[in-house]
Amino acid sequence: MLKEGQIRIPSGCAISGIFSKSGERVCGDKIVRSIAMMHDRSNGLGGGFAGYGIYPEYKDYYALHVFYDSLAAKKKCEKLLEENFDIINLAKIPTKKTPKITGEPLILRYFALPLLVKLSESQLDEKEFVARVMIEANTKLSGAYIFSCGKDMGVFKAVGFPEDVGEFYRLDEYAGYSWTAHGRYPTNTPGWWGGAHPFAMLGFSVVHNGEISSYDANRRAIEMYGYKCTLLTDTEVITYMVDYLNRKIGLTMSEVASVFAAPFWQTIDRMDPRAQAKYEYLRNLFASQLITGPFSILVGFEGGLMALNDRLKLRSMIAAEKDEMVYFASEECAIMAIEPAPDRVWSPKGGEAVIVTLNGSDQAWQ
Repeated sequence: MLKEGQIRIPSGCAISGIFSKSGERVCGDKIVRSIAMMHDRSNGLGGGFAGYGIYPEYKDYYALHVFYDSLAAKKKCEKLLEENFDIINLAKIPTKKTPKITGEPLILRYFALPLLVKLSESQLDEKEFVARVMIEANTKLSGAYIFSCGKDMGVFKAVGFPEDVGEFYRLDEYAGYSWTAHGRYPTNTPGWWGGAHPFAMLGFSVVHNGEISSYDANRRAIEMYGYKCTLLTDTEVITYMVDYLNRKIGLTMSEVASVFAAPFWQTIDRMDPRAQAKYEYLRNLFASQLITGPFSILVGFEGGLMALNDRLKLRSMIAAEKDEMVYFASEECAIMAIEPAPDRVWSPKGGEAVIVTLNGSDQAWQ
């Protein structure tokens, strides 16, 4: 007889999210306790977290989190960084030795801003400059991987169960207004440190449960715009598409959701003329960014968090509210573990984004 943990769970992985609309900073141990409730949805081959508002003392600087396989790779990458950035602080990311997390690379953190001369010479805006340096490092420097490069946010990930990853990175020493978490059950790619979720680009981060059948079409399309998908995973592609559609094209997060999980044509045909025109436009112009296959995702961004299911809701997603706090998880137990008395609990419909932002923030995100 098969016992618990000895059979693959078709609906794994696990995702969880916490967001404070008031901007109150929540201790990182809370998101660890939430994702730990879904232990059996992952298999120890990847866990990770993204936190926003965690670096208030360096909030105006890009926080570059980097994995190094060797000191030689570190030397080459730091040369590239020093040529392009004014680095005001660098150090190893604090970790705690645990027997459950092994084979760790060298993990460093740099707080930096683009050199004004280099930025001027590039004729790029600041975010595009940072993104291009990140892509150059990750595609041309063997043994170095910049896995997070946003302001006042950071990604922490490893090979292991998520609760062990949280202990390894000492997340109880961090606090932020937004947290996402992921427990991985890889199906098409191996478990390694860089392949764990979240994936990040500038201020965007994505955790994902599901399997994207449109991966090749999405990858080919996004690489036409300068992105390089080197990790052969659909979550990396989703992250780049969020960055492209929101930051570069200027779509709102609600419109991004309408591209990823576009209404079926028969649904569009039944809409009023104004809505029909909008959704026809999005489906036609951004057809190559349509995501097909079962998925549920949490997209973190500066000042907000978005939850989205595929159109048929083939992956689970539960949401809850308590006062100014909003919670998301693959299973309700992961929310009840940290908020046992929510004001409201619901299951978002397939293809309907739930977007929460800081009180008083720019509603253009939505």
